[in-house]
Amino acid sequence: MCLPASQKKILSLNTPFVYLIMIGLGVLAGISDIAVFKSLGLLIADVFIRIFKCMSLPIIALSIIVTLSGYSSQGMMKTVWRRTMCYTLGTTLFAAGVSFLLYQIISPAMMVGEAASAILPEPAQSISYLDHIAALIPTTIFSPFLENQVISVLFLGIVIGIAIRFIPDEDAKQTITQFFKGAHGLFMVITRWVIAVIPIGLFGFITSTVVQFRQGADIKGLGQYLLVIVLANVIQGFVILPLWLKWKGVAPFVMMKRMLPALSLAFFSKSSVGTLPVTMDTAESKLQVRPEISRFVLPLCTSINMNGCAAFIFTTVIYLMQNHGIHLSLTSMALWVVIATVAAIGNAGVPMGCFFLSMSLLASMSVPITLMGVILPFYSIIDMIETALNVWSDACVVKVVDDSVRVQTEQSLQEI
Repeated sequence: MCLPASQKKILSLNTPFVYLIMIGLGVLAGISDIAVFKSLGLLIADVFIRIFKCMSLPIIALSIIVTLSGYSSQGMMKTVWRRTMCYTLGTTLFAAGVSFLLYQIISPAMMVGEAASAILPEPAQSISYLDHIAALIPTTIFSPFLENQVISVLFLGIVIGIAIRFIPDEDAKQTITQFFKGAHGLFMVITRWVIAVIPIGLFGFITSTVVQFRQGADIKGLGQYLLVIVLANVIQGFVILPLWLKWKGVAPFVMMKRMLPALSLAFFSKSSVGTLPVTMDTAESKLQVRPEISRFVLPLCTSINMNGCAAFIFTTVIYLMQNHGIHLSLTSMALWVVIATVAAIGNAGVPMGCFFLSMSLLASMSVPITLMGVILPFYSIIDMIETALNVWSDACVVKVVDDSVRVQTEQSLQEI
């Protein structure tokens, strides 16, 4: 997910030229026998891991709270909001589910060999969430953050976000909403600072990864990992969403053809926010979506409808966890489908959201994230595909919502 044009200056370091320099320096540091050079790379990687651990859970919790509490609606718009949330949750869950099935079929090879695992900075912790269901309910409001309990943080964020909507005192509701929005904005500023210097972190991650390769890592699995993500996006976009549209009485590929201007712009711009005006105009002029629906649903979808992000988070987290010796049963993986879905929906406004949240979730569980440095150079292409899928999913949601509300309105008029 890319940032609006107003924020692009902040990301001036994130250019292909700088990335190539940092990748080259990381490779040199990893293969050289200069201890100081190599130690510097490993130190930078460790610093960024600590930063992600510090930032991860507050960002996820605040994003979910702001998303769930920030939209108030009455009358027809209340129905529109509920249906939009329902359809968004459903399509995002399906996207994560598709990546789960593909992961089982393709079963990417591990990149970290036995020798390489011996040099990891931190041992990965064994994770079995189903054995600790009681831990879902935190003992204090701060304990999930202090103890890095990812599921508890997600649960707490959902509960608080929904509860805010039911506060009867409007002044109190407004005050608490503004507090969380302010806290969310604060962390977004810090996040943009981190993203601005992410090429420096890339140097550290590449250094650490090259050291692992020299100790026996296998790069074969990287291609299979990327294949899972790309196929998950393709199947979601060309199979799952069209079948859903067909079920709702919409001709999917006719609609896709009409949405091509917005989809093309989304693909090349890598910005669903930047594409929003074109998406709105195309939906209204070519799909006959009513303006009052499109101008409410599409901005909401741009924030929370993250089909591609869910697939990326699930595949990346599972792949890196398994690479570092964590055994995951099918039940645990299925639980991660839900976690990836909630995390993707809570991705609103996070720069490089999918990549950043994946790193943050892994870091919060003490899973080494050095392999993310190998994935980062490919993320630009993945981001293009994900953005196009997200905009296509937004269009599907707004069309189905508009049609369903139109039918409901006509039925109400007939009853009168």
